[in-house]
Amino acid sequence: MKKIGRPGKNDANRECKDAILKATIALIEEIGADAVTVRKVIEKADVSTGTFYHYFVDKNDLMMAFVREESFDAFELQTPVSDVAGRQAELYMHLIRRYQTLGKDFMKRFYTTDNQALSAYLDETIGQFAEGTVMARSEKELKTSAEQGYLSASVDPHLIAMDVCTIVKGCVFEWCLTNERMEIEQTLQRILDAYISAYKR
Repeated sequence: MKKIGRPGKNDANRECKDAILKATIALIEEIGADAVTVRKVIEKADVSTGTFYHYFVDKNDLMMAFVREESFDAFELQTPVSDVAGRQAELYMHLIRRYQTLGKDFMKRFYTTDNQALSAYLDETIGQFAEGTVMARSEKELKTSAEQGYLSASVDPHLIAMDVCTIVKGCVFEWCLTNERMEIEQTLQRILDAYISAYKR
């Protein structure tokens, strides 16, 4: 029988957290993100209730772990600052590839309109993106591009960052709808090139 309550010394380690995340991925692939519950994850991961709540507040917090696993603040981009659209595409492809490594079924089920945790992450609060998110880094890159003269001085980096995020979400949904037939990186690059060109100096 599993323990209920706080995790013991042997539970509170990275292995337990990894087991929870792996169980969640498996459940998403089996039944879809909406049907995943904390109880099902606990049973699948074979951990105690206390162990789960040691790491996660609730299901939404658990789902967000796949998005916020790493901060985008210090991620080094290879595309030159002068290639504004290319730099944005590289930034978001880093996130997309992360999900692709979790499996195509995970990505298709995770990127749904019903995933409230993802919707909350890809949104703003009082006109600000949360620190460490891909959107905050996107806005920071756009500000730098404008400061260095690659975008018009009158652009609103926050608004453009919101639009870029919307474009990315559209590409991901289309990729899922076409059962991966769409070349997501090339499509994203092409659309961003067309969109950003309107704001170039």
